[in-house]
Amino acid sequence: MSDRNTAQGGLVKAFILDGEGGGTAINWSEIERWQPGDGKFLWLHLDYSHPYVQQWLKNRKGLDYLVVENLLAVDSRPRSTPFHDGLLMGLRGVNLNPGAVPEDMVAIRLWIDGQAVFSTGQRFLPSIDDMGSAIESGAGPAAPGEFLAQMCEYVMNRVGDVVEDFEIIFDGLEEEMAMEKGSSQRQLLSNLRRQIIELRKYLAPQRDALGYIQSLKITWLQDADRLRLREVADRLFRYVEELDSIRDRSVVLHEELVSQLSEEMNKRMYMLSLVATIFMPLGFLAGLLGVNLGGIPGASGRWGFSLFCLLVLVVFAMQLIYLKNKKWM
Repeated sequence: MSDRNTAQGGLVKAFILDGEGGGTAINWSEIERWQPGDGKFLWLHLDYSHPYVQQWLKNRKGLDYLVVENLLAVDSRPRSTPFHDGLLMGLRGVNLNPGAVPEDMVAIRLWIDGQAVFSTGQRFLPSIDDMGSAIESGAGPAAPGEFLAQMCEYVMNRVGDVVEDFEIIFDGLEEEMAMEKGSSQRQLLSNLRRQIIELRKYLAPQRDALGYIQSLKITWLQDADRLRLREVADRLFRYVEELDSIRDRSVVLHEELVSQLSEEMNKRMYMLSLVATIFMPLGFLAGLLGVNLGGIPGASGRWGFSLFCLLVLVVFAMQLIYLKNKKWM
């Protein structure tokens, strides 16, 4: 994100929202001239790693230093903290950048009050572009509370897509396991379990953060916004439950895979044991009659070797009959 916005001084998205779902894109100079009023509010999404953004936020009037510290924090976990009449919010969205893995979740930090919304991040998050596109098409939020609900919806939409992908992959693994072809997918199963654990690590506290907002007494958060946030929290709760279900199923699948591998190993060892059992007495006879000592029966007779071969066949046949009777074969 910082590479693509260096020329703009860390400014990724900037809109003055008209209170009717639309908005006008602005630049740094227009941001400095902006004044709240007339039902309009400001949204800025900034690259917090850019030096100009860091200096601008620290010098911005009306922003408490605690708010600035949270907006510039390198490490951020999902949270919702009321501060005066505003809300500090931390969200995590799935990482859909090229070459990235979804469980390496991208953090977004928000400060929302009745007049403006400041969001910061460093890596690209598709939900930010979703919000920008909605505003440009006139389908954006009309108020700060609606902005919060809509942004949470966009983030959860992407999370839902990833959870659905996990379910599809896992269903395929279960089908292969049912056909006893799962031994080749051990690495995929291990990666899937690790990804689910990493994803759930952030989604569980994010669910709690969204649930906590509904109990807050914030003047600019309307009942309709609370209802939408409750729906988002319910969806996230369902996603966490689905991840827990996939995780539990993966444990069972892992146990089945270990059982299959153990059974295959036992079959191989059983066959080797049978071969060793059959050839042990035959090897004993061959060793006994192969010593270079006088008095070996048949050593000087023309039928000695034939008789020995016949003896070996008889012993072999007796062994097969014995193993069959014992049902070991």
